[in-house]
Amino acid sequence: MIYKFKSKASGDLVMLGSNGDQLLRLLEREPAAQGIIEPRDMSAARRALEAALAQADADAAKARDEADPECEREAVGLRQRLWPMLQMLERAAAANEPIVWGV
Repeated sequence: MIYKFKSKASGDLVMLGSNGDQLLRLLEREPAAQGIIEPRDMSAARRALEAALAQADADAAKARDEADPECEREAVGLRQRLWPMLQMLERAAAANEPIVWGV
């Protein structure tokens, strides 16, 4: 499944199914083909995503400390995957517009 998050306050955000599922779980929601984030819930959603990013950064720093320097490789991290949603949440909250998907 592909998620297409939409809001009148920003452009559309498309995520592959596994990344969209992860995002929704971080927001304490079950992955679903359709849904909505109401403006009143957006500050809590931002806090949840920022907490997940802080934990991911701490885990990555620990992994770097324990890793073999010759086996280092770049990967797309959670921060890169969630940044567009954080921006969408910020814009949608400022415009008092919901974020929807699957509709």
